[in-house]
Amino acid sequence: MNEARKNELEGESNSRPFSLRQRLVLWLITWAGYLLIRLIGPTLRFQTAVEEGCLSDGMTSPLGIYCFWHQCVIPVAHRFRNRKVAVMTSRSFDGEYIARIIKKLGFGAVRGSSSRGAVGALMGMKQELDQGNPVAFTIDGPRGPIYVAKPGPILLAKKTGQGIVCFHIAVERAWVLNSWDRMMIPKPFSRVAGWGSTTMHVPAEATEEEMTVLHQQMQAALDRCREQAEGMLKKANSS
Repeated sequence: MNEARKNELEGESNSRPFSLRQRLVLWLITWAGYLLIRLIGPTLRFQTAVEEGCLSDGMTSPLGIYCFWHQCVIPVAHRFRNRKVAVMTSRSFDGEYIARIIKKLGFGAVRGSSSRGAVGALMGMKQELDQGNPVAFTIDGPRGPIYVAKPGPILLAKKTGQGIVCFHIAVERAWVLNSWDRMMIPKPFSRVAGWGSTTMHVPAEATEEEMTVLHQQMQAALDRCREQAEGMLKKANSS
C-alpha cells in the first residue's frame, strides 16, 4: 500500500466520538440551521438563467458534477433540496453539522475534503454517480481561500466521464457572516438569482497539463457565474 493511501485510510479511521457537550451543540445547530432554511427558503423570489449547453435548466439537477462557492450554501440547500444530490462535506466539526442539516433536506453527504480523506471522498462521490445520483462540491471549502477552486471535480470528471456544471446563486439582501467564506443568510422575501455554466467535459486520457488548463477553465466559469448572477440582480433592481 502506498504512503498516500495509507494516510487516507488512517485519516478515515481516526474520527473520535463527540463529547456530550459537542453532541448537544450539534443537535442545536442542526435543528436551527434546518428550520432557518425551511422558514426563509419559501419566501425567496428566484430567477435563473443558464448558458447554452448547460446540463441543468436552473430548476432540475440531472446526473452530473456541480460546483458552487461555499458562501451560497444556504440558498443552494433550499433550491435543490430533496433531489438526492450528494455533497462533499469535510470531516471537521463544522462539516458534521453541515452534513446533518443537508441530510434533513434530502441531500446525501460524502465525508472528506481536499485536506483530509480526499481519496476516500472522491471514491464516495464516484459511487454516488454510479448509483445515478448527481454530486456537488462547495468548491472553495472547507477552509478557503474564498473563490479559489479546488481540483476535485476535474479528477472526478476524468474518472467518470460525467460533465461539470458551475453555478452561483446571488442574493439581493442578506446577512453576511464574518467568516472566511462570507456566508450569506438571505433575508426573507429577497430576490435571488442563479446562473449556470456551459457543461465542461474532461477526457479520460487528459494529460496533467490538460488537467491544469481545465482547472483554470473551471475557475473562470465559477467567476463568470458569480458575476452574471450578481449582474442579474443589479439589472432587476434598476428596471
